[in-house]
Amino acid sequence: MPRMLIVDDDIHLRKLILTYAQLEDFQCREAETSPQALELLRQMEFDIIILDVMMPGPDGFEALARIREFTQTPVIMLTARSEEYDRLLGFNLGADDYVPKPFSPRELMARVNAVLRRTGKKQPEHVLCLGDMTIQLDARMVILDKLPVKLPPKEFDLLAKLAQNEHIVFTREQLLNTVWGIDYYGDTRTVDTHIKSLREHLGGFRNHIITVWGVGYKFEQPKKE
Repeated sequence: MPRMLIVDDDIHLRKLILTYAQLEDFQCREAETSPQALELLRQMEFDIIILDVMMPGPDGFEALARIREFTQTPVIMLTARSEEYDRLLGFNLGADDYVPKPFSPRELMARVNAVLRRTGKKQPEHVLCLGDMTIQLDARMVILDKLPVKLPPKEFDLLAKLAQNEHIVFTREQLLNTVWGIDYYGDTRTVDTHIKSLREHLGGFRNHIITVWGVGYKFEQPKKE
């Protein structure tokens, strides 16, 4: 799980970034001042740093200069100032990207992932975020309302196949061929048995798996009233 350090004196902005980063499976720590950030960076390794320029005490530029004395961890700087001089100063001090405020959290995360790809840092696992259900495909983990749920291998494969193709109906034969393989000699009742067990493991999320009578199954998130 990649680690992100969020450095900003605005708690609301920190929490906004935290929310979107956690949706992409980042492990996050927060700091509201440059000294706090430097202390955290000396205690543990991070994959990327989101660093605000305008902070009380040592500002982001001063913090970046100190950071570059002991680590080359990628840094994306945030600022409400748009002057070319500020951007050039940040890049000259070793910033990897520069995002002006206000910004789209989705765009920020896209820039985070682009920087990680460019610098060869660890990438976030392939994750499906479906309301209060999160499926970590690489880790083969399901999180339901922030609680991890361990699924048997075939049930996980069924859930992943359906969730990756939300609203698409799969016949039992298609699921059998995809999950068990075309050489499997069992009948389609195997799919029904595993779907029943999967729903039991999903508990309150069981209604995400929809039976299409006479055809097969599909995955849908229930509509909120």
